Order: sequence, then structure tokens, then C-alpha cells
Amino acid sequence: MSVPTAKPLSQPEVIHIDLGERSYDILIGPEVAFNASGYVAAPKSTTAVVVTNTTVAPLYLDRLLKTLSMRHKTVHHVVLPDGEAYKTWDSLNQIFTALLEKACDRKTVLYALGGGVVGDMTGFAAACYMRGVPFVQVPTTLLSQVDSSVGGKTAINHPAGKNMIGAFYQPEVVLCDTDVLRTLPERELSAGLAEVIKYGPIADMAFLEWVEQNMAGLRSMDQARLVHAIRRSCEIKADVVSKDEREGGLRAILNFGHTFGHAIEAGMGYGNWLHGEAVGCGMVMGALLSHKLGLVDMAFVERLKAVVKAAGLPVVAPVIDERQNVERYLALMQNDKKSEAGQIKFVVVDGQGSAFVKSAPGTMVREVIDESCSGG
Repeated sequence: MSVPTAKPLSQPEVIHIDLGERSYDILIGPEVAFNASGYVAAPKSTTAVVVTNTTVAPLYLDRLLKTLSMRHKTVHHVVLPDGEAYKTWDSLNQIFTALLEKACDRKTVLYALGGGVVGDMTGFAAACYMRGVPFVQVPTTLLSQVDSSVGGKTAINHPAGKNMIGAFYQPEVVLCDTDVLRTLPERELSAGLAEVIKYGPIADMAFLEWVEQNMAGLRSMDQARLVHAIRRSCEIKADVVSKDEREGGLRAILNFGHTFGHAIEAGMGYGNWLHGEAVGCGMVMGALLSHKLGLVDMAFVERLKAVVKAAGLPVVAPVIDERQNVERYLALMQNDKKSEAGQIKFVVVDGQGSAFVKSAPGTMVREVIDESCSGG
């Protein structure tokens, strides 16, 4: 397949999320985060607050403050510690404290400058502060650009489960700047590729084939390939979210690999496995479960394992409890948001570009965990 040519700065890719009065655009391309025209969709209030973290702030905070000064008289900022381990009430309260100390009103605009953790917490703060203030997503990781910044899911973690405390709250605009990805560590880039890979099995097998053929270019930060991968990922997510904003049914397919993946994240301790690493491994486990349910052949499982591995992601699940590993996995998965009446639900795929939410016999799930942890 040919690689689409990236548009020049003056013509960023635009994906529309159609949610009626909550609709908004995703802008994709180089330098969109530091071009004032990208912020036209955001309310032109007197005050703005940028929320970022200790890793991103030295790289991009000053540039964003300068850009936003063209729209807001006063721009404050909050710098949080970096990492999934800090996606907590304490960090959320740092944002609230700053907003209150600066006497921010309900017209104040929040800007999330960072990866998924910053985006989720800023969105949750925006949903709660004065019962709702506007916010803008400026995602700086591939994972957040193709997944967490889009769709309005906001949350913090609880020791017993990932993203269990949160709200649905849509941003005013999402600015996916491909230039900022150049500063991503290789491990973080790989983590983002997990969410890119995900969109193939659940919605578009031709896209999975494209990802397989262009993995080397994606990992080497080729701009045209990155723009195409982000655009197609956002197109698929936009279509799903527009049909099911609050995860009443269809939207759950976006969680392929996440039931297993969230258990890995919580079981290993937040931050020890990156979210994308856990999801990549979780997709391999989800494909194996799909095989055991008779939905795909083993060749599909091996194909998905190969592309996940090619992205630089783990494909062997970790042992999270030396004595009762399977039981610990099952206990953590009970807290998954798709579970109903104590029954664990999984997103499974058919190998043709469709996904479904299904329960599975306990013995089958145990087999998947055992085989995945042993590398079988």
C-alpha cells in the first residue's frame, strides 16, 4: 500500500467527532499545538490554566504559554509528577488547589499538555471544577493522540482498578502535533503503537495490513506514516464514539486487550508496565481467547502476536503472583468496567475486522492466562 503524503502546516488533517452540541474537531499534523489558529475552537476567556508534568514541561510548556497568551490575558500552569503511579486523588487535588488559589471562574479554560495521564486528570478536573469548565487536549504521546485524548473518557486510578473513578466529558478541540512525538522515548512510542494496532482487528483489517507493512517507518518516526496512522485511528474511534458516546454497547470494542491489560497494570503496580505494553500483551491474550471460543484460527493469533512483537511490545504475560497467579488475574479482572453481576466480559475478535463483548467459561480464561504467562 502507498503511504499518503502529509499535508503542509496550513492544512492539518481534521477529523470531526459528531456528538451534537458536544461535537468537536481533532487536528493532526506538524506544529498544530503551537499555531494559534488551532485554538480558535477554544473559548476566548480571560484566564487559562495549562496542566502538564515534570517531563513535558521543560520541553513544551514555554512554547504553549506563549501561544496561549495570544488568546488569554492570564495563563497559569500546574506541573504534576510524571507517571501512571501519580494518576491519583492527590494529583487531582493539586489541580483543584491551583484553580482555587488563582480564583479561576467557570469560564476558565484548562489545557492538558501531556500524555494520557495528564489528559485524563485534566479532563476529570474540568468536569468537576464548578460543575464543568471547558478544556482542550494537547496530547504529546502517540498513545494519547490515537486513543485517550479522543472520546471524552476522563478518570483517575484506584489501587483496586484502573480508571474506575471518572466521568465522560468532551474537550473543545484535540490538537495532535506529530512534531512533539520526536522527543518520545522509544518505549513510549512502542506503547502508543499498541493502540494503533488495536484498530485493525476491531474495525479495519486493511489498516492492520498497512500497519504490518509500515511498522519500520512508524518506529523511525516517519511523519507521513505517523499522520496516516493517527488519522485512521482517530477516524475509527470517532465513528465508534459518535454512535455510542457513553459506552452503552458498541464503544466497548475499543477496549480490546484492555481487560487483561488493566489486570497486568494493576497487578504489576501502576507504572511498571506502560499502558500500551499491557494492552499489547492483552490483545495477544484476547486473540487467544477468541481462538478458544472458535472465532479465529491459530494463524490469526500468531499474526497478531508477530505485529505486537514487531512494535517492540511484550507478548508473554507476566506472573503477577507466584503462588496464585490465575486467581490474582481473575480477581483484578472482576473490577473491569465491562463486568456484569460478577461475570467478567471480554472483547473478542473474529479475524475479519469485527469485535464483540462476550463472557467465556472460567476454565477457558484460566487456560489463556496460564498459556500466556508461560509463553505458550
